[in-house]
Amino acid sequence: MATVTHPSIVVDRVSKVFLKRNSHSFKEAFIGWIRGKKVKADVFTALDDVSFQVGEGEAVAVLGLNGSGKSTTLKLVSGVLEPDGGKVLTRGRIAGLIEVGAGFHPDLSGRENVYLNGAILGMGKREIDERFDDIVAFSEIGEFIDQEVKHYSSGMFMRLAFSVAIHVDADILLVDEVLSVGDAPFRAKCAAKIKELIASGITMLVVSHDMNMIQELCARGIVISKGKKIFDGPAVEAVEFLKS
Repeated sequence: MATVTHPSIVVDRVSKVFLKRNSHSFKEAFIGWIRGKKVKADVFTALDDVSFQVGEGEAVAVLGLNGSGKSTTLKLVSGVLEPDGGKVLTRGRIAGLIEVGAGFHPDLSGRENVYLNGAILGMGKREIDERFDDIVAFSEIGEFIDQEVKHYSSGMFMRLAFSVAIHVDADILLVDEVLSVGDAPFRAKCAAKIKELIASGITMLVVSHDMNMIQELCARGIVISKGKKIFDGPAVEAVEFLKS
């Protein structure tokens, strides 16, 4: 693993394993347990001995085909998941857009969810109060802010979630595919905001299938295949490597 002088993220020999769902019923499993039969666990290795570091102020993309382990990587860095092997270290406050609407309650209004999600991301009430108008303005939710979010479209959901995350005074921003949701003008607006955050010195780790956006926003790319890191270098080369 290449050493970064001032790392914000350290992923050191990390492995993550999930149990697969199988067709055995609870009754069959219980009978097998009563009879003393050993049930072989059906497991899926999402990440296998993966190591990398992300330097302070660096924008890095994690690339790979579906099921390669990209989103698992971001969830481990965010703390949503814990590794089964190795360690993940981060420095500073993390704001994450890991899934659209994660941390939002469908029965609460947009306004209430801004405060709920802001609190989950580590913001105090006063901090949210001060940034509330800016959050709503960026999201373009406007008159719908006091409506229950279960009535929002996926685009409205994404816009509000993104707006809350980017108004957190964070050191690390994690973004997973959510920029593919919404219309072209708003995606361009999000990309411009992320560029602004990168210029301000924030550290970013992003997962996206939008190769053009990856090359526009990130200087470096890490390619993961079947749970293993197979490339780590300039973003342009990472995209070409993935296509080859």
